[in-house]
Amino acid sequence: MTRRCGFICALVAMLCMLHPTARAHKPSDSYLRLSIDREHIAGQWDVALRDLEYAIGLDLNGDGNITWGELRSRHAAIADYVLPRLDVIADGAPCSRSIANQLVDYHTDGAYAVLRFGIECARAPAALTVTYSLFADLDPQHRGILRLDYRGGTRTAVFGPDHPKQTFKLDAANAWTQFLTFVREGVWHIWIGLDHILFIIALLLPCVLYREKHDWHPAPRFRPALWNVLKIVTAFTLAHSITLSLAALGVINLPSRFVESAIAASIVIGALNNVYPLVLKRLWLVAFGFGLLHGFGFASVLTDLGLPRDALLLSLVGFNLGVEIGQVVIVAAFVPLAFLMRRTWIYRRLVMMGGSLSIALLASIWMAERVFNFKLLPV
Repeated sequence: MTRRCGFICALVAMLCMLHPTARAHKPSDSYLRLSIDREHIAGQWDVALRDLEYAIGLDLNGDGNITWGELRSRHAAIADYVLPRLDVIADGAPCSRSIANQLVDYHTDGAYAVLRFGIECARAPAALTVTYSLFADLDPQHRGILRLDYRGGTRTAVFGPDHPKQTFKLDAANAWTQFLTFVREGVWHIWIGLDHILFIIALLLPCVLYREKHDWHPAPRFRPALWNVLKIVTAFTLAHSITLSLAALGVINLPSRFVESAIAASIVIGALNNVYPLVLKRLWLVAFGFGLLHGFGFASVLTDLGLPRDALLLSLVGFNLGVEIGQVVIVAAFVPLAFLMRRTWIYRRLVMMGGSLSIALLASIWMAERVFNFKLLPV
């Protein structure tokens, strides 16, 4: 039992710690579009200004704002930093790159530098090999999301330190590969989304207990506890699947700052409800309501990609499935251990109460950062 107690306490502690690989906001993404027309490839690469500021510095006067003048003065430095980190090979032969112009665009999570460039190959390629290494030495979580247009069709791929090089046979589009790519990214997205994980944990902490006479007591049987967990997880899944789909398809759009602030607020409320219970029954309704907000947070990566409807639907289903798989793994790891520990004071006092207060405190800081647009934490 001592080992079990130590394990689950360590698990909760790790979730509440500010580990540098865990993010409480939208992960670092760039958006790369390649449009192939015979031997010519038109490219557009959207890279977040916040990432470029960290990598090469854009805020020249250090006032916290990046002006157009500052950005324009760094155009050459941006091109010199970004373009060498993309390598395109057509049928085994390297292609040449040339920058066309640089602009600024706004995505759901802020301003992006837009690099438009041309790639010239010796002949119209049958296979294209793309190697992507942007921010690989700075951010192991960074992802490059590719939209590849060829002969009226669109396919997508995701690059990262674990998948820096991919080959595309242009006349043999593989929908299954694209689907699996976004399943993997959905799993990754939930696992690095510390705010989503902590919200789930806050809802699960009391599921192996029941409230009586102003105190928490261990649930007598596993089956009712498991049933409560299934209702909560199902409600959360259904809710965020609805808004993920609506947001990704462009039916509903909410400002990113509002969504991220509301997500942080939902974590605070969920965690404090464990300490000062206001809602003891039908927690699945709480999970459903707040799950609607979390769905908008999941949708941003697909919305910013700007895929056509057919490619978007396939990516959406895969990404959503991946999120559910990642979520199920978290639940499957946490709930049995929590049930085994439910009778100990360590769980009821340290894990349940201490963990809930820690989650509420951390989420309160996130909420303040997002509402007032300042930075306190290093993640």
